[in-house]
Amino acid sequence: MRFLALLCTLALLGGTITHAQPAADANARTSELSVEQIMQDPERWVGDWPENLRWHDNGRIVYFDWNPGGEFPSDSLFSYNVETGERPAKVSPEARRAAPPTFSGWHHGEHVYDLDQQRKVYTRDGDLYLYDRSADRITRLTDTPDTESSPRFSPDGRRVVYRRANELFSLSLTTGLTRQLTDLRSGRGPAPDTTAQDAFLYEQQTALFETLREEHEKQEKAKAARERERAADNDPPTYYYGDGSLRQLQIDPSERFVSFTVQEESPDAEETLLADYVTLSGFAEAIEARPKVGIQPGAFALYVQDVQRDTTYEVDLHQLPGAYDIPAYQQEQGVEMDSSEAKRSLYAYGPYWNSEGSNAVLVVRADDNKDRWIARLDAATGDLTVLDRQQDDAWVGGPGISAYGGPGTIGWMPDGETVYFQSEATGWSHLYTVDVSSGEITQLTTGEFEVSDPRLSEDGSTWTFQSTEESAHELHVYEMDADGGDRTRLTDRSGQHFTPPSPTGTLATLYEYSNRPPDIYVQDRSETAEAERVTSSPTDEWLAYDWRDPKIITFEASDGVDVPAHLYRPDDSNGAAVMFVHGAGYTQNVIKGWPYYFREMMFHNMLADLGYTVIDIDYRGSAGYGRDWRTAIYRHMGGRDLGDYVDGSAYLQDEFGINPERTFIYGGSYGGFMTLMGLFTAPESFGGGAALRSVTDWAHYNDIYTSNILNTPATDSIAYARSSPIYFAEGLEDPLLMPHGLVDANVQPQDIFRLSQRLIELGKEDWELAMYPVEPHSFEKPSSWTDEYRRIFELIQESVGPMSEHADSSAP
Repeated sequence: MRFLALLCTLALLGGTITHAQPAADANARTSELSVEQIMQDPERWVGDWPENLRWHDNGRIVYFDWNPGGEFPSDSLFSYNVETGERPAKVSPEARRAAPPTFSGWHHGEHVYDLDQQRKVYTRDGDLYLYDRSADRITRLTDTPDTESSPRFSPDGRRVVYRRANELFSLSLTTGLTRQLTDLRSGRGPAPDTTAQDAFLYEQQTALFETLREEHEKQEKAKAARERERAADNDPPTYYYGDGSLRQLQIDPSERFVSFTVQEESPDAEETLLADYVTLSGFAEAIEARPKVGIQPGAFALYVQDVQRDTTYEVDLHQLPGAYDIPAYQQEQGVEMDSSEAKRSLYAYGPYWNSEGSNAVLVVRADDNKDRWIARLDAATGDLTVLDRQQDDAWVGGPGISAYGGPGTIGWMPDGETVYFQSEATGWSHLYTVDVSSGEITQLTTGEFEVSDPRLSEDGSTWTFQSTEESAHELHVYEMDADGGDRTRLTDRSGQHFTPPSPTGTLATLYEYSNRPPDIYVQDRSETAEAERVTSSPTDEWLAYDWRDPKIITFEASDGVDVPAHLYRPDDSNGAAVMFVHGAGYTQNVIKGWPYYFREMMFHNMLADLGYTVIDIDYRGSAGYGRDWRTAIYRHMGGRDLGDYVDGSAYLQDEFGINPERTFIYGGSYGGFMTLMGLFTAPESFGGGAALRSVTDWAHYNDIYTSNILNTPATDSIAYARSSPIYFAEGLEDPLLMPHGLVDANVQPQDIFRLSQRLIELGKEDWELAMYPVEPHSFEKPSSWTDEYRRIFELIQESVGPMSEHADSSAP
């Protein structure tokens, strides 16, 4: 109750914005757009665009989720037949329930297809299905309340091996026999059923009484007979794996080696709390959410069960070189550790087996994410041989690698001797192969660009992947021989192209541009092929406005680096500027593609109509520009990244004569954090700002994101102190708006309440807190979007625009 009362009290706190008197020319410029129009339901205003594009396994039909014109309550499943070319049609409920197979790529070594590539086994809604590609026929294999998953063929194609709960099973496709392959049980095994006293009495009784001895001998013979019968039936060995969660359960193609991991919960992972006040019940309800950064990792173990030898062992991941390394930042601090303290928490993904089951590799990652190993596993001995080690004093990441765990890009070439993967070894994420016998690594792509989503053709002779080779701001589809060499670009329109794996040579692409939402195009697989448009998303009403194609520019930052940005330049400037800061940190917004922040894009068009120069920047830490750009914020968020906005403000002044006092900064999440840091630490560069759902203290954010960049509060407190706005709140000089959702489980309301209390105690006046009772981190209701951006627009007008005290008739 005290917790809920505190939230209610803090939600009412807030200073007041001082409203300036409007200047004489405040209404001289107009726009066809309004905040209410921009922030309405995008399905009805912009037009719903297709998503989740995928191929039917037959290669003739593409599926996608769509709701043209907002006709349905939510997205519906649509299909398009590339052979007939008829208009896309909504898939009937009967056809949807038939569970058609969708294509996910030719994953060599995974046996989701049989040897002839004519049959595929897959799951839908927890049941197993078999698809015959030649007959275009689907056969349902199971219909159970349990969930079956991870199916694959046995090497001879006669059985399907799959997982149900925490066990592996095989299903004969000829006899229908289902056989259990594993017997894995939680806990520590059966407790001893005898005490020392019991043992003494048992021995005494059998020594004294012949009748009891005979009974004992009969029981032992029966037990031995049962053991012989069990061995003859080839029953799986029983193994107790403890109290953690069993994951990654699989068996190799030869069915000799079972592998699984056991993950225990963190011993100190205390969940956080927030409250939902607007509920159907009328009572406030507490919501449990993620822990804060700095939790200790739970114990992790990888086990291999050798069925042939009836033995199970734990793979020692710490045999890898560097497993005991002390991170560079702790070495700089003079930290000394004994061997037990320096033993890092490691996590394994795999094993990944080749088709024959003769070779296996693991991907192993350190919990601090400063190391990623690819290693060959000898399943009979548990020995590991390092094939590649990616090490970064900041954190390992990049396309095809991920900064948040997981194996990243990994797979087998058809020869069963070579593994492909991605690495940032050159500073850019590229495609590599490694020979698992010799350890020889070959780089297949090279250059100052990034590769993503590589996939092999059916025969393994050709790669298809997406790449920024043409431009850091565009994404195109390329084709390349399996052993590297020249790359052929298959898409020609300027913009961004996203292509799902195709079972044939035909490409289905989600194509988008800066001022056009995604639509589907289909083309043959050649660099001269013409792409045919399949869908048309935008509404006529939305297309009636002449949406700007923002100019992509660069400006020189104070450290000499060219920084990319979108620029919306008005025809008739009012002498003021708005700077938008994208969220997430590691994302890219300066693209020739439909922005994630499409509402903001439309808002920026309205602002440009009204005379504002608008700029948004891919600051240091953003995606798309390689490793050095990605990690430039290590141990100091709000440092070099904010510096790019300070330099951007100076660029606006030098290039367009815009006074920094007439420059407004705003953004959400990480963009909200940056706004706070800008107004608190560099007030001379800005005249006002809006910090939406902003992180105010990184020590209160989640672990998986924050510990990559700032390590942990206990081990690197200085990184948190210099990166958290709450420590710099005394620097606020300009008007500030702070909108926040009250059921935001990501950047939680506690964050903004703590900063509000700090501003109150500092006696700051020119700020306002706007709470949205039903909104999570990403707003969902058009009414909330409208209210939030109405407040932002009014503050822009009053703080830096024609209604501000800094407006004058001499503005350029």
